[in-house]
Amino acid sequence: MKIKVSELIVRYLELLGIECIFGMPGAHILPVYDALYASDIQAVLAKHEQGAAFMAGGYSKASGKIAACIATAGPGATNLITGIANAYADKQPVVVITGEAPTYIFGKGGLQESSGEGGSFDQVDLFRHITRYSKTLERTDYLPQVLIQASKALLASEPGPVLLSIPFNVQKELVDEQVLDEIRRAQRPLPAYQHDTEADRLAKLILDANQPVIIAGYGCIRSGAQAEISELSELLQIPVATSLKGKGVLSEHSPLSLGSIGVTSSGQAYKYITEKSDLLIVLGAGFNERTSYLWDQTLLSGRKIVQVDLDAQQLDKVYGTDLAISGDIKSLLTGLLKRLRPLAGKRRPLPGSATTLSAVEDNSNGDYSIFKSGFAVAAAFFSRLSEAFPNDTVVFDDNIIFAQNFYLVASGNRYYPNSGISSLGHAIPAAIGAQFAEPRPTFAILGDGGFQMCCMEIMTAVNYTKPLNIVVFNNGTMGLIRKNQHQLYQQRFINCDFINPDYGHLARAFGIHYKKVRSVSDLDDLFEHYDLRDSINLIDIAIDKDAFPNYSSKR
Repeated sequence: MKIKVSELIVRYLELLGIECIFGMPGAHILPVYDALYASDIQAVLAKHEQGAAFMAGGYSKASGKIAACIATAGPGATNLITGIANAYADKQPVVVITGEAPTYIFGKGGLQESSGEGGSFDQVDLFRHITRYSKTLERTDYLPQVLIQASKALLASEPGPVLLSIPFNVQKELVDEQVLDEIRRAQRPLPAYQHDTEADRLAKLILDANQPVIIAGYGCIRSGAQAEISELSELLQIPVATSLKGKGVLSEHSPLSLGSIGVTSSGQAYKYITEKSDLLIVLGAGFNERTSYLWDQTLLSGRKIVQVDLDAQQLDKVYGTDLAISGDIKSLLTGLLKRLRPLAGKRRPLPGSATTLSAVEDNSNGDYSIFKSGFAVAAAFFSRLSEAFPNDTVVFDDNIIFAQNFYLVASGNRYYPNSGISSLGHAIPAAIGAQFAEPRPTFAILGDGGFQMCCMEIMTAVNYTKPLNIVVFNNGTMGLIRKNQHQLYQQRFINCDFINPDYGHLARAFGIHYKKVRSVSDLDDLFEHYDLRDSINLIDIAIDKDAFPNYSSKR
């Protein structure tokens, strides 16, 4: 039976398990939209293509599944780029479907043509370095091979976005529906089980160490290894620090949690590692600028280093190791725990965990604190959030620095900092995308500068009745820029300050609830009387624009 290419593309998406697709229609992609009309895939209309790409990323993070977004040719495709670059950096499987001008006008200057012919830009080439696979489907005879290659990229152990750009006339061509039979939707390949010798060597290093420390990253979450890390930590009383993206791998309420590590953190983990540890076990954490304190060698010198990562390119990337293991973290820890359970008594446990960590637990007034004063309301908000939502909560955070220090993430919650390429305007659309994956109490946290980049996507949440709490830290400035100009540029403030809209009026225009927070007592009213589970709320928290965190980015 013959079907249109547009219909086959939709069936391919169904084959991948796509449940919703985020985007905006345009003339050159309408045949695919028309095919979506009869599909069970929900087409979600965003307010801007960048928002659609961030929504797809949020959906993928929350669900662990392949996500999808769609746009028309030219500006529709280019507007997706920032969100897809973010997904690429975060290794998220996102299918990007874009339209293109008909092939018979390539090079003639057609409306929104982006074929690369006749002086037009090449949209596939623009995406080439932020996708695992990208292709313009100029004809149908190699369609099966293209879709097979796309599937491989999406289902790889290290996945990423793929782009399929389909000219308008090709979308309407007929192909045999049996093309789908040639496409095998294999499950993601299971990572190879670690060699016994590697697990043996790691077990020996742990048992020989006096004070090992685990640094757990987002790779532990991707691997689903939270339970194994918790067991290993408790079995041998090993403290756990996390990267920013790894917050919650071990519940931060645990006495063995050192919190997250990094230049914008309290310094608790840094102090413990540099003063006490003799073995670092780095699990799925990139030693990037933030995590490494700008690659501070004090963090690593004088102790043995173990690194485990599914991506072999991460091993020994910026520091040498005593043991480097490429493979799945959960698989390795499963084998490791089988060895250590009967041997745990042969290694002298650390002193009681509360005593062990007491010297570094309270840094609020010490040299390691990055918040000397001026942030009491922000600290109280995150404390109340942790108490009111101990489990089953999702937080997307563009602001990062407050949550890193004030928010204790339980293992039942999920915290998604603005990682990837760290683009402002990410939190709101990403949180909306996550709500389409699984309805859970969800918070989008961002500054007022980032809010103005993406606030119209609130209407997407309104249109689809997706509950969402939008928390805006309101100081009338681009806070990081003002901090740097204060610290490094002799307070020569330029292009950082601005006037905010009246957020109360704005919330009423959106038809959502509004809460103005100016004191800790306002938080009592917020958490006691507002519906933070099933409604849309704009929470406006004032902070002092001249109260700066006590750290320097040295830029």
